Amino acid sequence: MKPVIGIIPLFDEEKDSIWMVPGYMDGIRRAGAVPMILPLVCDQADLRQINSMCSGYLFTGGHDVDPSLYGEEKSGLCGPACMERDRLEQNVFRMAWEDHKAVLGICRGLQLINVLMGGTLFQDLPSEFQGTCSIEHHMKPPYSRVCHQVELVQDGPLCKLLGRNSMGVNSYHHQGIKKLAPGLKATAVAEDGLVEGIYAPDREYIQAVQWHPEFMSPGDADAGKIFRSFIEGSKGNA
Repeated sequence: MKPVIGIIPLFDEEKDSIWMVPGYMDGIRRAGAVPMILPLVCDQADLRQINSMCSGYLFTGGHDVDPSLYGEEKSGLCGPACMERDRLEQNVFRMAWEDHKAVLGICRGLQLINVLMGGTLFQDLPSEFQGTCSIEHHMKPPYSRVCHQVELVQDGPLCKLLGRNSMGVNSYHHQGIKKLAPGLKATAVAEDGLVEGIYAPDREYIQAVQWHPEFMSPGDADAGKIFRSFIEGSKGNA
């Protein structure tokens, strides 16, 4: 049987509804797994039942993480948070951690994982982050193109997976990692010094990227390898 991957839903306040970027589901499907969008709100018993069905979880992009989760007051430049989503992800990540389930984070997913493991964020990169050079982190559409380069950390999972030391990525975010959580290591760093890829070395598969492989074309080799490595990492729990 194919592994089932639980996907954290996106939330639309104006329509009061959950939704999903097709690329997340397509990437999982093409990599050989069954995507399943999670409910935004459910009790612990329902979550445990869902967890028994899932081999891994995809933590998607979306709202800014509530700064209270990393011990800060919200600044005027921090975007809207979604309390229900923050709560869901805390519960799902805890279950995934306890049961050694595979986790892949994308954009907000990277930031959320870093926060839940004890790290902090820049609430607004343009006003808070003093990089070593100036690069664009919040590109305009289309998002299926390279915006800037990242260096892949030697001997890290991404470097080994892709077989090289750098790659071009798209970029659509205004927050990022300030302090890397103690249990995480960097796998990719942007040209300006911002950490854009992470993993938990003491876990079978907990990895995340700041860019958006789900927006790349179906034929993009790097995006395909990232999704396939995630699904391979989840098969021990299938």
